[in-house]
Amino acid sequence: MPYLKITTNLALEGAQKVALATELSHLIAQALDKPAHYVMTEIADAKTLFFAGNDQPAAYLECKSIGLTALHATTLAASLCRHLTSVLPLTADRIYIEFSNSSAQFWGWNRTTFG
Repeated sequence: MPYLKITTNLALEGAQKVALATELSHLIAQALDKPAHYVMTEIADAKTLFFAGNDQPAAYLECKSIGLTALHATTLAASLCRHLTSVLPLTADRIYIEFSNSSAQFWGWNRTTFG
């Protein structure tokens, strides 16, 4: 049920995107104590992003999950930024992250909801 979408103006290679999606899926699963087979990660690269008055490398992340807490958000903000800045030419001050806690009754999967 956790979902992480990364939108960036960086152009990534196919293998790089798969590796990044895999790494971040494991990071999210561990941080939220959720089964890895429920985590979905999307990477939208080579997008037009204009942030802080310029088009330097930047990223916008959306992280949604059932049961997401403020503590999860704080922990994930640090770990996601740390990971992204270690594998991509990004700085943490060029990354925005939107966290959303979803109600189980409004998250569907396999012909039903989690509620």
